[in-house]
Amino acid sequence: MKRKVFCIGFQKTGTSSLGVALTQLGYRVKGPVKTRDPRIASRLLEETLPLVDKYDAFQDNPWPILFRTLDERYPGSRFILTVRDVDAWLNSVLGHFGEKSTPMRALIYGAGCPAGHEEAYRQRFLQHDREVREYFRDRPQDLLVFDLKQPDPWQALCRFLGEPVPDMPFPHVN
Repeated sequence: MKRKVFCIGFQKTGTSSLGVALTQLGYRVKGPVKTRDPRIASRLLEETLPLVDKYDAFQDNPWPILFRTLDERYPGSRFILTVRDVDAWLNSVLGHFGEKSTPMRALIYGAGCPAGHEEAYRQRFLQHDREVREYFRDRPQDLLVFDLKQPDPWQALCRFLGEPVPDMPFPHVN
């Protein structure tokens, strides 16, 4: 069984591409969980933690907001913070979700849809980035800050995970 890998970047930062890449490396990847469940705020851990034993890697919501709990419960895991320019990210979020609301986004940002709540989304995105970097400040071996626009994403990802670099282009989806 592979070491647990948690993608803790917010949606629209390359999480889907990273999920495909991890699958190509042989990881069993779990994506979003219960994002439309109106009870998710009160049932978050009981709905998500049992899945950790069934998969190797995790991306999209709610995994980013659980990074502290995941680190405590699964020592030795690796964490990948996918990053993106905040303005480009916000434009992507607005274009993709607009006025569509979900309970998961309400839990994360305080508002279920980004339209009309742009500043709250922007501030939460920046806050999450700061919190993750601060949390792993003294453990750089456990956190990869990963920008899919870097020249060779496979090199950085595979070096971090101790995997051989595949002979294929890095996937870019969405």
